[in-house]
Amino acid sequence: QVQLVESGGGLAHLGGSLRLSCEASGSGFSIYHMSWYRQSPGKERELVAIAVRGGQTNYADSVWGRFTMSRDNTKNTVSLQMNSLKLEDTAVYYCNARDPTIDADYWGQGTQVTVSS
Repeated sequence: QVQLVESGGGLAHLGGSLRLSCEASGSGFSIYHMSWYRQSPGKERELVAIAVRGGQTNYADSVWGRFTMSRDNTKNTVSLQMNSLKLEDTAVYYCNARDPTIDADYWGQGTQVTVSS
């Protein structure tokens, strides 16, 4: 069983920056595909960024060029650097780990990001 703990959410001004972190417990982190999702009130949860186990990253069009995801397999952590924040970035952000060997998903508890003008 993998436990994910997010941190770093909070309040940011329009155009500002925040950095989210997610730490995974247990072994096997290096084989997981790690992702960040977000969910706003009344909307479905959406994929924001993914860092596959090989290290490649990809981003939703809405955050391309503004957000950067990184992973550190030695520390079992992933981070999401969010720059040039927009009002529509306001959401609860969730860390996700997918174990491709057993097709299992694990979720963190979520961290609130609020962007204000």
